[in-house]
Amino acid sequence: MKYVLGVSYDGTDFAGWQIQKNGRTVQGVLEQAAFEIFRKEIKIKGSGRTDAGVHAHFQVCEFEAETSVPAKKVRECFNRILPTDVSVLKSAAAPEGFDCTRAARKKTYCYRAYYAEYPLPLFERYEARLKNKIDTQRMRKAAELLIGRHDFKAFSATGSSAKTSEREIYSIVIRENAEGRGAVHYEIEVCGNGFLYNMVRIIAGELFGIGSGKGDGAIKKALETGKRELLAKTMPAKGLALLNTEYGIKLFENE
Repeated sequence: MKYVLGVSYDGTDFAGWQIQKNGRTVQGVLEQAAFEIFRKEIKIKGSGRTDAGVHAHFQVCEFEAETSVPAKKVRECFNRILPTDVSVLKSAAAPEGFDCTRAARKKTYCYRAYYAEYPLPLFERYEARLKNKIDTQRMRKAAELLIGRHDFKAFSATGSSAKTSEREIYSIVIRENAEGRGAVHYEIEVCGNGFLYNMVRIIAGELFGIGSGKGDGAIKKALETGKRELLAKTMPAKGLALLNTEYGIKLFENE
C-alpha cells in the first residue's frame, strides 16, 4: 500500500532532501525511521529536492509499506522516532496511481530576510540579514516582469539537471513588517509550476537588489539572453522555505 506524508523540517543541519554518501539528509532520516517502524528498507520519495540549509513548512512525500496501523496514525509512528528538527504533520493513504513528484501542479516557496543595524540572533537562523532598508514598491513593480511563462535559464545556478529551463510563475507576493525593535522583516512568496536549481534564491537576490536601488533592466535582459551574470548574487539558503505543494486533489483530512 502507498502512503503519503506531509513533512516539516528545519533544514539548518541537513545537506538537503536527497540522500548523499556524506551528509545528513531529510530523506535519510525519514528512511531510517521507516526501517525502525517496518523492520525493512523503505524508499521514501519526495515531491522535490530542497538544497542544503533550506527549510520546509509542508513537503509531501510517499512510500510503500504494509501495516495494520490506520493511515492517519502512521505519522505518530514516525514522530516517536524522528529527531526534533523533522516532524510528520499528516499521513494518509495515497490515491490510486498517485505520484507525489509528477502530479505536482504548483509549488510555493517563501524567502525571508530582515534589516537591522546589527545581526539579531533570534532571526539569524531563518532569515538573511540585509545591509539596507528595502523599497518594497520597487520590488513589486520589478516582480511583475517575472510573472508568466519564461525561459528562466539566467535564474538557475550551475549544476542544474533540468531538461528545460522554461517555467511559469503564477504569483509573487512581497510583504514588509517593521517589528518595532529595530528590525524590518521582508518576505518574498513565489508560486509557480516548478523551479530550477537556486531559482527562488536568485529571484530574491535580484528583487532585494532592486529594492536597494538597482534598476530593473537586468531582469528583461536576463530573460532574453539567459546570462546569469546579469543578475544579483544568490541569497543564502537559510532564508528559503518550501511552504506547500498543490495537486488539485485532497490528500489529507482537514485540508
